[in-house]
Amino acid sequence: MGRYFSLSAASLLLASGSAGAQSSTQSALEPAGAEAQQIEMLFWVMLSGGAVIWLGVVGLLLQAALVNRRRLAEKSASSIILWGGVVFPSVTLCALLAYALWLMPGLRPFAQASPAALRIEVTGRQFWWEVVYHPPLGPPVASANEIRLPVGERVELTLKSADVIHSFWIPPLGGKMDMIPGRTNRLSIMATKPGIFRGPCAEYCGTSHALMAFSAVAMAPEAFRSWLAAQAIPAEGAGASGGALFLRHGCGSCHFVAGTDARGLIGPDLSHVGSRATVAAGILPNTEDAVASFIARPDLIKPGSRMPAFDMLPPDDIRAIAAWLRGLR
Repeated sequence: MGRYFSLSAASLLLASGSAGAQSSTQSALEPAGAEAQQIEMLFWVMLSGGAVIWLGVVGLLLQAALVNRRRLAEKSASSIILWGGVVFPSVTLCALLAYALWLMPGLRPFAQASPAALRIEVTGRQFWWEVVYHPPLGPPVASANEIRLPVGERVELTLKSADVIHSFWIPPLGGKMDMIPGRTNRLSIMATKPGIFRGPCAEYCGTSHALMAFSAVAMAPEAFRSWLAAQAIPAEGAGASGGALFLRHGCGSCHFVAGTDARGLIGPDLSHVGSRATVAAGILPNTEDAVASFIARPDLIKPGSRMPAFDMLPPDDIRAIAAWLRGLR
């Protein structure tokens, strides 16, 4: 049974690599957020400025090597060095720096923007993301490994780390920011169009650093508020029979599931895990096979994971728990 789940986990991990690239975007050059649009513009302006300098230098080199090979007088040579090697690059670089500083309030808009109505607290852990929504009205709503945002509304992200330095980044929505133990950093983003975007951890944080990602889902504001209200209550399938196996085998000592006796706080909150696009922090598609494989041998999919393997359980029990988790929507 352990070998079966090992092969299944490996095949799922390979399949999800190609499927994930098709279903979500992770390019800073395909902006879907106000800050990301500024970053893209800054990139193209910097690239253009660098290209102008490079073409100017190469042009002078070719002119001297192929066209005009005569010796220059010392005065002429000094003028070329002064204007081409000092003045022109300095003016171009100063202009690019001034443009970047002019963009800065838009890249980090806290100084001029009104406070965001929604605050989302994100904590980086080895190797997953804890997410807590703090709406203006109502209690906090816990989730994991997925962030949902209302399109056209500014959101404040408070970023923390529970262990080592991580780095939070959603390339199509905004710039990256480090998550440092003992410190709370703030990031403001505003999605400008709906979609599903992939966010990686951008700072090496351990063995499974490359396997630590999350989905950012930008939704219409009305749909987002309906979703958030549904997340605040227990899932309809919380009382199904698979939940008894989940508790009997000790899963509830690490994971929290609203509406059940599972009150663990060590692992991700699974109250509505069935509604998420991926499992294992953005690594596997949210299917019953993927969930079952991760339950059996999480260390094969995510080396260094603190979740123990449960491949000693009967296959029917693992399947029943996976089906129950998939039903928590």
